[in-house]
Amino acid sequence: MSLLRLCAFAKCLGRRGFLQTPAVRTSFADDCQLCSSLRNRTGRRQITGTAVHNQRTNVSFVFPKKEDVRKRLPEHSQLLDVLEARVHQLLSHVTDVPHAQVPFHRPPSSKNIILSGISPNKQPQKVTDKPKSKVKADAKSLTSPWKQRISQEKKTRLIQQQHLRNVKIDPSKIMSSVHHDIAHKTIFLTPKKTATSTKIMSKVKKVSDKNDAKAAIPQTATSTVTKGAGEVSKKLSKMEQKPSKNSTKETTEEAAKMEKPKTSLRQKLNQKTTATCPQEGARGSASVEVRHSVRAYLEACLFSGNIDTGHSFLLKLHRMEDRRKHLNTDIYNILMSGWAKKGSLNNVGQLFILLEEAALKPNLGSYSAALECMGRWVTCPSKVITRCLDQMKKEGLSVDDLFSQCVFHHDEKDMVLKAVHAVHPEYQPQIQQTTSQFSLPLVNDFYTQRENHQYPKLHLTQAELLAGFKRQLSMELACTVTINSVEAAKPLTENMAKMREHLNNLNNQWHKTLLKAFREKKMILVKTSTKYQSLYPYLCLLEDKDYVNMMIQSISTLLPTGLTLTAYASSLGTRVYTKYCVLRKQQNQMVQKLGNIYKRYAQLLANNTQTYTTLPREHWCQLETEQNLGLRMEHGAEKGWPDVVTLKLGSYLVDLIVKNLKIRSDILNPAEKQALIPILYHMYTFRNFQQIGFIKPHPILTQILSDAVETTLTFDSYIMPMLCPPVPWTSASCGAYLLTPTNLTRAVDGGKQQDELEKCPNLDAVLDSLNTLGNCAWRINKPVLDIIVSVFNDRGSDKLNIPPPLSEAPQIPNLSFQDPANKAAERNKMRDEANNARKKRNEMHSLRMEALYKLSIANCLRDEIFWLPHNMDFRGRTYPCPPYFNHLGGDMARSILVFAEGKPLGPKGLDWLKLHLINLTGVKKKSSLQERLEYANTIMEDILDSADNPLDGRKWWMTADEPWQALACCMEIAKAVRSPDPTQFISGFPIHQDGSCNGLQHYAALGRDVIGATSVNLVPCDVPQDVYIGVAHQVEALRAEDAQTGLKVAQVLEGFISRKVVKQTVMTVVYGVTRYGGRLQIQKRLEEIDEFPKEYVWEASSYLVRLVFSALKEMFTGTRKIQVNSPLQKINLHMHDINDKPDTVKQKNAFPPNFIHSLDSTHMMLTALHCNSAGLTFVSVHDCFWTHAYTVDMMNKVCREQFVNLHSQPILQELSESLLEKYCTELQSETYIKLKQHLAEVPETGNFDLHQVKESTYFFS
Repeated sequence: MSLLRLCAFAKCLGRRGFLQTPAVRTSFADDCQLCSSLRNRTGRRQITGTAVHNQRTNVSFVFPKKEDVRKRLPEHSQLLDVLEARVHQLLSHVTDVPHAQVPFHRPPSSKNIILSGISPNKQPQKVTDKPKSKVKADAKSLTSPWKQRISQEKKTRLIQQQHLRNVKIDPSKIMSSVHHDIAHKTIFLTPKKTATSTKIMSKVKKVSDKNDAKAAIPQTATSTVTKGAGEVSKKLSKMEQKPSKNSTKETTEEAAKMEKPKTSLRQKLNQKTTATCPQEGARGSASVEVRHSVRAYLEACLFSGNIDTGHSFLLKLHRMEDRRKHLNTDIYNILMSGWAKKGSLNNVGQLFILLEEAALKPNLGSYSAALECMGRWVTCPSKVITRCLDQMKKEGLSVDDLFSQCVFHHDEKDMVLKAVHAVHPEYQPQIQQTTSQFSLPLVNDFYTQRENHQYPKLHLTQAELLAGFKRQLSMELACTVTINSVEAAKPLTENMAKMREHLNNLNNQWHKTLLKAFREKKMILVKTSTKYQSLYPYLCLLEDKDYVNMMIQSISTLLPTGLTLTAYASSLGTRVYTKYCVLRKQQNQMVQKLGNIYKRYAQLLANNTQTYTTLPREHWCQLETEQNLGLRMEHGAEKGWPDVVTLKLGSYLVDLIVKNLKIRSDILNPAEKQALIPILYHMYTFRNFQQIGFIKPHPILTQILSDAVETTLTFDSYIMPMLCPPVPWTSASCGAYLLTPTNLTRAVDGGKQQDELEKCPNLDAVLDSLNTLGNCAWRINKPVLDIIVSVFNDRGSDKLNIPPPLSEAPQIPNLSFQDPANKAAERNKMRDEANNARKKRNEMHSLRMEALYKLSIANCLRDEIFWLPHNMDFRGRTYPCPPYFNHLGGDMARSILVFAEGKPLGPKGLDWLKLHLINLTGVKKKSSLQERLEYANTIMEDILDSADNPLDGRKWWMTADEPWQALACCMEIAKAVRSPDPTQFISGFPIHQDGSCNGLQHYAALGRDVIGATSVNLVPCDVPQDVYIGVAHQVEALRAEDAQTGLKVAQVLEGFISRKVVKQTVMTVVYGVTRYGGRLQIQKRLEEIDEFPKEYVWEASSYLVRLVFSALKEMFTGTRKIQVNSPLQKINLHMHDINDKPDTVKQKNAFPPNFIHSLDSTHMMLTALHCNSAGLTFVSVHDCFWTHAYTVDMMNKVCREQFVNLHSQPILQELSESLLEKYCTELQSETYIKLKQHLAEVPETGNFDLHQVKESTYFFS
């Protein structure tokens, strides 16, 4: 990397300030004239007090313009004398102690040394001119002020060496590197070569390099070197090997005094270097967070055009040892890339020097920036490029690696290729696509044996897919979308019109107020733009009006109950980040790249193109490789903003809203006293004994928003389903939306989990399963949607789970606490009534708005085909990315979603529609499939009446457990039976197959528990087994025994133990519910029974939860052994990182359910992969699998085979080995020895034959 030191030194002779960029590059000829002017004593010294002083550099010297040179000729001789005296003084510090023993240290800012010791605000003292023969005299020949100043500097430095804390740097290596650069990497030009110029240049070089190494602040200048560089190198070597006698004599006394302290210092430094020398990859979580923040800040600076600010910021971090150790090469590469675009090879070289000083190695990104910069330098010598390529080769990096692994924007690739062609004209990049190696037995056969795979195509043409792509791209570029509200159909009243006028006027006024306040505050922040964690760069990313629009949009969506400050600020910060990402991709020309790839990718999915044998992920990666566009790596380079940045920025914007936006107090009631009041106010509340900041809207604003009944709704673009197939997931950072950033994992602390996920060697099977779910095309069931909207706009319906409007909510009573007639008990009762009414109104408003969003989005998509991209949580459970409208919603949302592609029902399709309808009603759960089918045939009149007259007929569908889905199924059955041939009827209606208490199914399979497996339908039976009824019977038997012994609570419970009472506890006990939680569940069920004596509720619930746990222990012996004897249930793990110390109680309760959830998600993903390879449409809601009626039998077969395949693996043994490897390596304490023993004990399993699952009809049904 030392090849670029040459540029860093040479440009020091022509740059005015450290970070100042010249308007025009200085030519080599001009530089030679400057050198000549110095040689002829026609140059003068100039101290700038701006950039140099602000950066607190230790050395500052420049040569001014020609017109300035002529002004002060008498002072030129002083400059030369000062320089030479300074050189002697600096050399004395190099020669009095061996180089290996001299640590470099940057003095504190209060004692900066500026070349000759003069402060920036002082003028140089006059120095008596001396003959040339006495140039080598020591500092005694100087005038008194100079001598005193230099002597004082030496004493200060010796004192400072006693307090060194920096890591020791070997100056011999630095000097040898400089010598090597000058001797071998200098571009020789044609200026006149004189002894004087060579002598001065060598000494100035010595001053510059020594101070650069000491302060770690390279100087900025143009690329200028002289033909006499060989002599310069020789001169430097002599100066290093043979110090002058005078300089040696001058420091002998001080060196002797400091001998003991320096010896002690060297020992301490050696210890510290060994212990704390920064090594990349071993930073810990704190380093990750620091790097994350620094990366975000630097990228924001570059995007907003503040590269100088970013450079200053990085230099400050580099100077601080406690900060520098957290940095890595990629951080420095960010600025290298920015300077490379400007063609500043000098600054790129300086960053290479900083890398060396930070004990970091340059990587492909570093060399890419250097070569790009050389490509932009029109006259870059081939020797410089050759040495760069040679250095890459020494580091084990190839040029092909550079082109295949680096991300290129704009013309960066062309510039790098231009630089390479300068020395290798025939070179062409050879990029090879990496092939994944599948070592997991679960998926090895799936990827290696594809002869019979039939990947499904969509029912759309390529042109239709590309039209959807253009519309989706337009929506994401805008970042927001405005749709019509389903409430717009309401008749316009006088009050609504008045409120809408008020709201429109307020929005215009608020926009002006916020824009003015934002700009004023932004100007104040300019002064802090170089401070650590300054917000200024983040406020320059977008146009000012964009920030204001986001703030005003956030006000309209704020709930009357308010939001926590954290949630509100995070929402605003995330919106800024999303818009910034989209703009950055536009700036990087990624939109054009994306369009080129997607056009060819659509051929894989379209029904009018050839058939491919590759999966979407593989096809996308292949297209990227062929076109060498690097979208996947470009997505991967986006690490997002850390939470602290998002919250800080969001809080800043919230503060602007709270402090600046007002509303008149009399706007609704002219009788009120007129005053300006804030529309939002900041308050505090307590949750879980913690004080939490809250942002609430003023009631006046809430009333205006409610009464206005806006006809449109504005959402962020990622809220909406996609209008084209999602970008396939190809890595943990690339997939889903076209431009909107999306992580593969979703979690509160998603950053750390995302980082860990990106380290996983092979995620292909996970990514392919998510792509399968996301590629399912949907459409709206318009008849059902219209019925729901009519009920929604007609006061809703509690029975049908359609939230009513606020006009139906209870009114909050007016309290008169001051009335002396009201006693304390009455006042308390009035207060409780008011609180309950207020709580009810808030709940109704939340539910109403949620339903409004879902129905409005559905109505907007009523004539569209759309897609739902998926991601997952840390357990592997999958979720659609659009949050409001998706198939994971409740009964209402599911009822209006159908597959966009229909398939013939076939011979069994109609029967599956009928069975699905009976399952939705909640009746006949204990009956066989044949009995359910017969029951469906007996109620066909009710089914057809429900389809024909949903709101005016018998309304049979309203009695179902899932009424809206039941109505949709009734309509589908009616259309099928009335068709000429039901077997040929094209149906897109999804049929559900639900697992029978899926968590217990996995537990029973893990423990090979025969009794437990039978209870959850892993064993073939004639009728479905209901584990909840089994537990209820077992609990009843235990209760009867206690009742005979005279236990009062057992006698009271006689006749009240049912399936409903125990179901929730049984269902959640496998997911880690505690006895306390189970008691609350049972208590709630008992309270719903009117006949049960209320005075026994608490005692009875405590008694029953104990019996439920006892019954489960008897029924699932293997299961309980796995769960209760899990090592994490007994041993408290003491993590080494105190910042990540876990809550041991939560860990004990969370591990078993999370582990089981990971198993059910694995089962789902395996099923998705194999269904996709068989040509089936497949989606899931966790343990509920959906497909067409025609393919239910095929999906059931795949589902059972993959369950057996999963549990045939040594899961518990692998879990034990994984935990032992993670927590018990090289630990010898008694606690960890005990932990190791527990983790090594794999529970014994029972005798259940797992292959019986393949024949079990009711395993999933």
